Amino acid sequence: MLEHPKEIVTEDASVKSWKNYVTLAKMGIVSSNLITAFAGIFLASVYTGFSLTQNLHILILTLLGAGLVMAGGCTLNNYIDRDIDHLMERTKDRPTVNGMPARNVLWAGITQSSLGILFLLLVEPVAAIIGMIGLFVYVVLYTMWTKRTHSINTIVGSVSGAVPPLIGWAAVDPSLHHYAWVLFAIMFIWQPPHFLALAMKRVEEYRNAGIPMLPVVAGFKVTKRQMVVYVAALIPISLLLYPFGWVYTTVAAILSIGWFALGIYGFKMKDDIKWARLMFVYSLNYLTILFVLMVIVHI
Repeated sequence: MLEHPKEIVTEDASVKSWKNYVTLAKMGIVSSNLITAFAGIFLASVYTGFSLTQNLHILILTLLGAGLVMAGGCTLNNYIDRDIDHLMERTKDRPTVNGMPARNVLWAGITQSSLGILFLLLVEPVAAIIGMIGLFVYVVLYTMWTKRTHSINTIVGSVSGAVPPLIGWAAVDPSLHHYAWVLFAIMFIWQPPHFLALAMKRVEEYRNAGIPMLPVVAGFKVTKRQMVVYVAALIPISLLLYPFGWVYTTVAAILSIGWFALGIYGFKMKDDIKWARLMFVYSLNYLTILFVLMVIVHI
């Protein structure tokens, strides 16, 4: 009779432990980036005549490898930021803040990253190299350096966030067709307005944590102006993929111009936080619709 409660407690602790590792990996970020990685490998297969259905192991290893590299990077990000996460509302409940051993987090990040690179290496060395570059930029250049020292941290972090479609494409075509670089450019330019919108929403939290995000060091007016410039740049860049057909081109134009219009409207809105929230939500829908559509028009 007395042994049953112990078993229940042990099971609950085990479940909580696994949930902690999932939380550290930031599965929301990993999932959204895997959409772009899948788009990359799918489009590469279309333009090279490579059959994914006959090479499912390539697809699985690529997505698994890319996902693990991203999860490892996010886990290491949690490990490095454990000294400031308690200062921010959105990060104060992370496992690293609530008593999870730092050594466990470090080894989880290293293990995930290493396995991810290994899986990519089994598929294609170029894909593995791109994965390592993205990981290095995110963990070292972004998290350890620019995030705490300069407002350009958003741009630096955008490099790592833009590599998933390159990883996917390289798995099939390591020579990287120019379409792959357009996908990279879309992801790279998309990220500053997306994350600056988040920074505006959480400006006081970043200020309290001493993180020099652009809204903290330059104010909302400068931030809004830069966001609009990035969104404007997305219009011609997204349309470079016009060979994907009129459906893609039309939707891409509407989405990009719509986002730009929302950006311009921000200079008239009195509630900057509400505008930032709208920009953030629009950016998520923009990316998802655009990359899913790229796949659909090629089926």
